[in-house]
Amino acid sequence: MRKETEMDYLNAFWVGGVICALVQILIDKTKMLPGRVMVLLVCSGAVLGAVGIYEPFSQFAGAGASVPLLGFGNLLWKGMKTAVDENGFLGLFMGGFTSCAVGVSAALIFGYLVSLIFQPKMRK
Repeated sequence: MRKETEMDYLNAFWVGGVICALVQILIDKTKMLPGRVMVLLVCSGAVLGAVGIYEPFSQFAGAGASVPLLGFGNLLWKGMKTAVDENGFLGLFMGGFTSCAVGVSAALIFGYLVSLIFQPKMRK
């Protein structure tokens, strides 16, 4: 296993910061809603993974590339690719769900637990 260095942390910080800054500029300077920008990030991660750019980028940037939604899109792509290789056409419908099931389940469970603790109110 590769030993992490200070440069790895620096690369993750500045790459993640640039991604977030570009997304903020996109939200501020266009009429795109935040939800559409998030979908754009997920789709971009899948496309970058499909053309083989995401893996070297992720090796360089570490968490700076995997924590924003680009990483989620790439995770979906890898799951779909594996499932298509194993199950054929049906893998298109199964792969994304199996590859991200743990992360989505954890988000739902922890979101529910936090809602029990803090008892959120609906805005009017």
